[in-house]
Amino acid sequence: MSNFSSSETSNDRDEYPQVTQADLDRAKFRIGMKPSPHKQSITLSLDANLIEYFKLKAGESGYQNLINEILRQAKENEELGKVLQ
Repeated sequence: MSNFSSSETSNDRDEYPQVTQADLDRAKFRIGMKPSPHKQSITLSLDANLIEYFKLKAGESGYQNLINEILRQAKENEELGKVLQ
């Protein structure tokens, strides 16, 4: 196989400007077309056996993320139930 390519290459830098921290601060992160949910740090007391359970179930993804996902699903299921009534 040949390393020859018929397309031109450019030595010019990208034409896009450099992204700054101010740009990131103004950015709206989205999942699909909906803004992604922002997380808020809180202190929450849970039973020790619940924490151990979620730590074992979550593995490397993190037990706090698993708890968050389960609570989100419960909220969405409740909202769906209200729509179906």
